[in-house]
Amino acid sequence: MRIVFMGSAALAVPSLEAILDAGKDEVVGVVSQPDRPAGRRRVPSPCPLKAFADARNLNVLAPEKIGAPESVAALAALEPDLFVVVAYGQYIPTRVIELAPHEAINVHPSLLPKYRGSAPIQWAIANGDRETGVSIIYLAKKMDAGDILRQAVHPIGDDDTSATLHDKLARFGAGLLLRAIDDIRNGAVERTVQDEAQAVEIRKLSKEDGAIDWLQPAATIRNRIRAFDPWPGSTFKLPGGQVSKVWKAELEEGGGQPGELLDDRLLVAAGEGALRLLEIQPPGKKRMPAASFLNGYSVEKGAMLG
Repeated sequence: MRIVFMGSAALAVPSLEAILDAGKDEVVGVVSQPDRPAGRRRVPSPCPLKAFADARNLNVLAPEKIGAPESVAALAALEPDLFVVVAYGQYIPTRVIELAPHEAINVHPSLLPKYRGSAPIQWAIANGDRETGVSIIYLAKKMDAGDILRQAVHPIGDDDTSATLHDKLARFGAGLLLRAIDDIRNGAVERTVQDEAQAVEIRKLSKEDGAIDWLQPAATIRNRIRAFDPWPGSTFKLPGGQVSKVWKAELEEGGGQPGELLDDRLLVAAGEGALRLLEIQPPGKKRMPAASFLNGYSVEKGAMLG
């Protein structure tokens, strides 16, 4: 089949690479986002998918609006049989989808209809889920609500962060995508309509989500620390008022006022249970083990974290 691949974020790279390496289909075009200013110098830079496609010398289109007349005409000229969409970042209108006889399919890193929307990986960890997965769906007018072609479960490890789980699901989803494309090629697709009664809509993360609330149970706080690594990070205030981040923590027995230091080695009382902080990032510094942090910062039992 003639495939046009649409994507931008790093999640999309393993899927495109898998299609290319399988060699069963021809990728006649890659649609990605225009270069955007990045870094301190704000130098225009390609997104991860576009950088990968450029390195593989693929035909890359990067329209500001995929639904603009000139974009639709350029896509029509590619004569696609199928659109494959992974973390593209733009709404794809029906007039684009209809250009391909086999329509457009999307790789979504959750067990739809649970976690429709952005940040499904982060919210699965933050909510303490023990498993998630990948769904291959047809694009529909409503985001993430299309019929399911294939779906598979993937465990969430106790120490997974959104970064580690992202990479696992990117590779896992790439394999599932190849099987879905084979289904389409062989005329063996079984479309499953999503149960709207089971739908869970999620919102985009904000910087404010990273502020630790010590009134929450220690297990909840630890899940959120894992979920918000690498962004937005989990922040708290040292007794002196400096805002710092914690990147790793473990549950321990203990009790006290929420936010109270229960010893001089960063055991913190929560609303239920306690949390040992293991990896800290002080203001203006890099991440460091708690032992290194304690060499430069004095914390005393009984002090309160904000």
